[in-house]
Amino acid sequence: MIRSVTMAAALAVGIAGQGIAQDSPFGTDADADYAQAVWAQMVAQRLAGDGMIRSFPYEGVAPHGMMLETFYSSAEVQGHTGTLIVKRNFGPEGVEVDQVLADPGKHLGAYTVMFQREKGYDEDNQNWFWAKYLPDGSLDMNPKGMRLAGRVAKGADVGCIACHSGAEDYIFTTDAPMAMDAMMK
Repeated sequence: MIRSVTMAAALAVGIAGQGIAQDSPFGTDADADYAQAVWAQMVAQRLAGDGMIRSFPYEGVAPHGMMLETFYSSAEVQGHTGTLIVKRNFGPEGVEVDQVLADPGKHLGAYTVMFQREKGYDEDNQNWFWAKYLPDGSLDMNPKGMRLAGRVAKGADVGCIACHSGAEDYIFTTDAPMAMDAMMK
């Protein structure tokens, strides 16, 4: 089941790569391989790639984009079924809804994704796996050249985990219980 969100996202902190040590627990080959398995599920569910389903974009904030579409689903990745949150990030600054609706491919800047992995993956952060993909499905990189996949910026003052830890369930865009939350209790 996929739900689209049409509410404004909470203010987030950008992934600037500042304060992130080169030996951070993300961006490894294993993280990149896992991210590609997540991407394959996104394409299979038409959340990314050619023929993706559309939603009405809503106003966003940095670092996610000036206009956003957010989808909630579940996916099976490497034998584990978890909650999948896909946020499409549109820009540049000043882009308007009508422009995104008229030519979404022109304005799509990235996909930012959270996938709740199996227990024990990262208990400190509710087992969320983070990834930022470019429109072609390749992983984006921070200014230090690290792939943005895995426990992105864990232990840093800025980045995915630092920002999202400010929400009780790490999700700003909805208070609705996720299907996987009910299954895991």
